[in-house]
Amino acid sequence: MFHKEGYKIILITLVLAITMSLAADYFIINDYLRSAFMLLAIVMLVLVLQFFRNPKRNLNISEDNVVSPVDGKVVVIEEVFEKEFFNEKRLQVSVFMSPINVHVTRYPVAGEVVFSKYHPGKFLVAWHPKSSEENERTTVVVSSKKFGNVLHRQIAGALARRIVNYAEKGQQVTQGSDSGFIKFGSRVDVFLPIGTKLDVKLNDVVKGGTSILASI
Repeated sequence: MFHKEGYKIILITLVLAITMSLAADYFIINDYLRSAFMLLAIVMLVLVLQFFRNPKRNLNISEDNVVSPVDGKVVVIEEVFEKEFFNEKRLQVSVFMSPINVHVTRYPVAGEVVFSKYHPGKFLVAWHPKSSEENERTTVVVSSKKFGNVLHRQIAGALARRIVNYAEKGQQVTQGSDSGFIKFGSRVDVFLPIGTKLDVKLNDVVKGGTSILASI
């Protein structure tokens, strides 16, 4: 199963891979070189297919939990001053996605979208200290029953060249449902109230919609 954001790119890559293979078969005489060229076309297609995969998940839905919005590794856990929406200190949990991770972004909590904003910007590597403020990004805040306002921020990385955000202010959303998609590697930050009990630690590997970041 593939995500809808990848349909166009998958089709283009498939046509390109077929064209490369046919051209290699017709124009390249050397057997080894022809096989290598065809293999390159297949590898390119496989990489694109695995990037846009969207596997079915048994979502961990509960008002008492905040689930990870994406697949990846927990790279930041710290108290920071969040100045775009809260204008106060919050507990930040950041998950870094490599190009081989599933890149669907999911809502960490259920509730009403009270804020959704896109920011154009740079494409610094996702772990750069200033990437959360200077890179292309989107900020979404969902008002939940148990945790109050929970902010998650999609941040583009050095390879990411497009962030897709489905959240609209006033929308009622379900925990674990699609919030957006980041193409080709990035990071997502989650901002929680100070004192929130975390269920993850640095370098933990998490899965979007199933791994619990925090709980009551």
